[in-house]
Amino acid sequence: MINRRALLRTGIVAGGLLAGVTSLGTAVFAGTAQQADDPAPDQRPSTPDQAWAALREGNRRWVDGTTTHPHQDAARRKEVAQKQDPFAVVFSCIDSRVAPELVFDTGLGDLFVVRTAGQTIDPLVTGAAEYGPAELGTPLVVVLGHQRCGAVTAAAESLHEHKRLPGELSQIASSLRSAYKRSGGDVDKMIRINTVDVVNQLKKDKLFAPRIAKGKLKVIGAYYSIDTGEVTRLV
Repeated sequence: MINRRALLRTGIVAGGLLAGVTSLGTAVFAGTAQQADDPAPDQRPSTPDQAWAALREGNRRWVDGTTTHPHQDAARRKEVAQKQDPFAVVFSCIDSRVAPELVFDTGLGDLFVVRTAGQTIDPLVTGAAEYGPAELGTPLVVVLGHQRCGAVTAAAESLHEHKRLPGELSQIASSLRSAYKRSGGDVDKMIRINTVDVVNQLKKDKLFAPRIAKGKLKVIGAYYSIDTGEVTRLV
């Protein structure tokens, strides 16, 4: 188990807060979500499908170069100063090229963001992800892997060469060992497998499972292309 407190001290974790697979879905992000009744303009998405549709639309703008940078002005800052009500939790990697607020064209108070190297998970990270759904009724959790993940690449090299990474980085490699074995050493496949693994783990969470069963919460996995900016849903 990763010593997450140690990782926090060294900056490996930054928070704003799959069962074995051999073939993962690669449906394009823009076409994978269920059709949902869109909320009124600037109204917080209140269902899992509405939340996913909002993220999908924001990512479309990011890809197309038509971002609107919503909720990033003084009025929004004042609006959320005393209360927040984000519509999604995004659990992603610490990679500087994969900022969820930019990837999904969102602003202040829209997302809980949890970030760790290679979106590796432990109880402390799970607790951070739990906060939104458990305390505020946030309807969606997205686990977001990404292309050319440096943390996963380093872990794969460490495991292949049987060389221990320095400091607590070695714990990241240990956490990714199962995904490495099932990927056959293919780093991109390893990234996707790990993403789905984390989704499956969160779906079993004692605070998430009842909400999922009632249709109040969805936990989904997705993959971000650094080359195109596009997000593809995996599961």
